Amino acid sequence: MKVKIIGCICFVVIAFAISCQSDERIEFNRYYSNGSTVYQAKCQNCHGIKGDGLQSFIPPLTDSLYLKNNKKTLACLLKNGLKGKVIINNKAFDGEMLPSGLTPLEIAQVLTYVTNSFGNKAATSTVETVNADLAKCN
Repeated sequence: MKVKIIGCICFVVIAFAISCQSDERIEFNRYYSNGSTVYQAKCQNCHGIKGDGLQSFIPPLTDSLYLKNNKKTLACLLKNGLKGKVIINNKAFDGEMLPSGLTPLEIAQVLTYVTNSFGNKAATSTVETVNADLAKCN
């Protein structure tokens, strides 16, 4: 009997806590969670579990300054890939990242995950923002 009562109380507390979250927080959590799944499937093999990259071949995703300064081009990099030299955290990386094949929603999700993981803190990357950034790709 005590177990049922404790279980019911826990359920009510959890339901109450979830209902107290703002719409923005719920959206962030959904994008972040789905972005983690996309990252594991499409990005982790090269960039690593901790986003630390691979020596001088694959850049890390831990440089908040690079991500912040290149926020408007990140969606294009994911969609179209990257060839040539890139400087991240004062270190040169000269390799190739192939186009990801991700949808705009998946790009928004993985960007939300990456820009809020590995020591990074940013806002939610929405599909609307990603679509606007993709429209400006070269």
